[in-house]
Amino acid sequence: MSVVKHISNRVLVMYLGRMAELASSDELFGNPMHPYTQALLSAVPVPNPRVKRDRTVLQGDLPSPANPPSGCVFHTRCPLARERCQQEVPQWREIRKAHMVACHFAEDAAIST
Repeated sequence: MSVVKHISNRVLVMYLGRMAELASSDELFGNPMHPYTQALLSAVPVPNPRVKRDRTVLQGDLPSPANPPSGCVFHTRCPLARERCQQEVPQWREIRKAHMVACHFAEDAAIST
């Protein structure tokens, strides 16, 4: 992910073959809006041993790509999942200018890193 940040202008994060988040590299790494993106970025090593990062460890069942779950494919592992996530596929929407997210509750997930 660190290499991606430095060589890409825009980054698309996918989960089980579905688009989760798309933004400029700076925007995605600075303001991840999808819970899966946040978990991915929390796993990126920090080159300074004195700096500790809060790691997001995903819980729940890892679904099969051959038989993805209904609704949001990430709901089985998502810390924000609610009943709506099991039933409805989240719409691809613009949360910020040129920052697209497929999550019902992206505003609740927003953090600054």
